[in-house]
Parts: sequence; C-alpha cells; structure tokens
Amino acid sequence: MNQMTAAPFVAETLEQGVLTLTLGRAPAHPLSREMIGALHGAILRAGQDDAVRVIVIHGPGRIFCAGHDLKEIARHRADADEGRAYVEDLFQACSQMMLDITQSPKPTIAMVEGIATAAGLQMVAACDLAYASADATFCLPGVQNGGFCTTPAVAVSRVIGRKAVMEMALTGAVYDADWALANGLINRVLPSDQLSQHVHDLAKTLATRAPGPVSKGKQTLHQHLDLPLREAYDLATPVMVEHFMDPARRRFDWSG
Repeated sequence: MNQMTAAPFVAETLEQGVLTLTLGRAPAHPLSREMIGALHGAILRAGQDDAVRVIVIHGPGRIFCAGHDLKEIARHRADADEGRAYVEDLFQACSQMMLDITQSPKPTIAMVEGIATAAGLQMVAACDLAYASADATFCLPGVQNGGFCTTPAVAVSRVIGRKAVMEMALTGAVYDADWALANGLINRVLPSDQLSQHVHDLAKTLATRAPGPVSKGKQTLHQHLDLPLREAYDLATPVMVEHFMDPARRRFDWSG
C-alpha cells in the first residue's frame, strides 16, 4: 500500500475551539465519493460538537482541491448504466455537503495555498470566509474538457457578480488571487508564509464569541440575503432581540 492510499481522506486537529480539516490524498485532494463522505461526516460532527467553535478547511500544497475525481468517474463508464447512478449519487452527495458547509452552525473558513478548481472552488465559495496565499489561483475549467461547471457555479455565483462568474464558467481560465479578492471570492490575500498563522489567529478569535448568537446570526444572514428588504428586516429583528436576551450575553451588558 503506497503512502497516498494509506493517508486518511481528512485529518482532524482541534485546538482552542478551532477544528482544522486537512484534506488528504495529496497532491490533488480530489473529491472522490469517499473523500466527500469523510469530509461531510466531519462537518456534520463538528456542527454538533460544543468543543468546536470554528471550522477551517485546508488543502495543503500547490492544489487546494482539484474538484471531482475524474478518473473515478471514468471507471464507472463501464457500469451497465454507463455510470449514471454513480454520477447522480456523487453530485447529490457533493451538493448536500456544500450546503452543510454553508449552513453549518459553526463559522467555516477556507485556507487556500494553491489552485482551487471546479468543485474545489465550489468549496471555497461555500465557506463563510476564505483566505488565500499570493500563490493561490482559482478556476471553473469544465468547458475545457467538454462540460460546464454547473454545480460549482451555484456557490460561486452567490459570492461574486454575475458577469464575473459567467466569465469564469465560459472561459475556464485561471484567475489569480488578486482577481479573486477584487471580485469578492476571498477575504484577503496573504504572503504564503503568513497564511496559516493569520487564518488560525483569526479562527481562535472567532472561537471566543458566544456560540448561540453566532450560530443563529449566521443562519439568519444567509436566509435574509435571498429576501426582499422588508422581509429581511422582519426575519432579522426577532433574532436580534433574542441575541440580547441570551443569558450568555449578560457579561457584555454595559449598565455602568
């Protein structure tokens, strides 16, 4: 058994409330069906674990995540249905995982050192926050191999403008970190030797926030972005009231 086969799909490290999920199967960290299962399971468990306050997703090295395992998909072309059942299961599982990354009660952060491509870029966009090294690049390359990055574009289109995501999807071109920052795909570009320290320092700070209001506030923010303005305020106002009534908030009362 070689090192790549023996490595875990996802390594988990918990420190000061920050759970770092490091993708295995280097160098590409592909989203095979098993990788999706392992990562999705870790996300769901973290959402229910009071010891976890923040989740960091990290694909180390020159590739953050290369997207789906195209070799695995190709092998299923030999199935009696030419792989349709496998592909349907794969993409349903991936879409649910991406939803659960976004909808996790814990803040999710993507830490991107290298290229994030196809479903790998989808995962970056699905996270609440994303920080990249100056060497990171981003791509929706489906058109270059006869397809289209349709499901990755769902997440990407919710964090960047319509023209920008259409350009990415139609050209399949690779975009650098400065472009990603200018278009709202990531929060900040950092020197490669400062990326990990910055992300984990930020995550540890976020881990000190009251978990109840953070969880409910994050959920409400995602919900109201899709609502008309009046409905957004109607949704957000009672949640804000509950923040102030939360017993954990009382230590922040400024009564003099």
